[in-house]
Amino acid sequence: MSSQDIPEENLPAEQDAHGAVSVADEKNPFADPGLPPHEHRVQDIDERAAKRSERTVAMLFTVSMLSTVGFIASYVGIPHDKSIYVFPIGHINALNFALGLTLGLALFAIGAGAVHWARTLMSDEEVADERHPIEASPEVRAKVHSDFKQGAKESALGRRKLIRNTMFGALALFPLSGVVLLRDLGPLPGTKLRHTMWRKGLQLVNMNTNEPLRPSDVQVGSLTFAKPEGLEEHDEEFQTEIAKAALMIVRIQPDNIKDKRELEWSYEGIVAYSKICTHVGCPISLYEQQTHHVLCPCHQSTFDLSDGARVIFGPAGHALPQLRIGVNDQGYLEALGDFDEPVGPAFWERG
Repeated sequence: MSSQDIPEENLPAEQDAHGAVSVADEKNPFADPGLPPHEHRVQDIDERAAKRSERTVAMLFTVSMLSTVGFIASYVGIPHDKSIYVFPIGHINALNFALGLTLGLALFAIGAGAVHWARTLMSDEEVADERHPIEASPEVRAKVHSDFKQGAKESALGRRKLIRNTMFGALALFPLSGVVLLRDLGPLPGTKLRHTMWRKGLQLVNMNTNEPLRPSDVQVGSLTFAKPEGLEEHDEEFQTEIAKAALMIVRIQPDNIKDKRELEWSYEGIVAYSKICTHVGCPISLYEQQTHHVLCPCHQSTFDLSDGARVIFGPAGHALPQLRIGVNDQGYLEALGDFDEPVGPAFWERG
């Protein structure tokens, strides 16, 4: 049935800006049904009910604050390797469970408090407004400011101090959860990147045989990999330490060593250099005995071990650090100190 078939007396009356309805005619066949009459909530007419809603919202915001504090306490106090049994999930990591539970509860309580506040205490009266051009006129801007002030007044934020204070507390505490997570970025490395395990008197141990090295074990033209004495593969910090202390040992005829300091830091032509490429930290493993060049397999940076391990090709930015070595009373090769500079790629604090 079209709108023309409806008896005129059954059509709604014309609607104005405040909710009155309009009549359908030939120019406007679809009538505006208008807005339903506004029904007051119990909180609008009973201040005791409004106070109960206020306390409920404040309780939710307080729960959020307590959950945020619980998140921080869990992060600091629960060991990362502790597990608990949670039915019906089973055994799970206690730290992950506590962090997820407290963080989720903190977020839920803020959201639930905001929703309950809006549904029970803020104004819920529908207002019809005409569309307006995108560019706001001075009158519209004045109306927006007026509406904002009216909305702020109707939200009762100034009058409901308990809600306001607990909401500000919940929103202020919750970001601390993210700040605490920054703890995993530390502690600061300090001088750890500048030093390795090598120190004076520490023997050079063959990586393959796990035996201390004698000068006779290193032949001219051979490439041997070594680690510091006392560093074992089952150690918890093995990977961290070997990533800085890994050593490659090459024996070169002393007459073929071009760099004066390299010759002084060697022992009978045995030179010890860091195995870690100075480009991005890849382990160097390819050696050409005729040219005394070593090649990084990752990006083809090439170093001349007969000339201070300087870079002769590739993207590496500086030479490989050299370890000064000698022989102890038992006839084993030993370090006479640490590397003279940080191993591996350059870093922003270096200098």
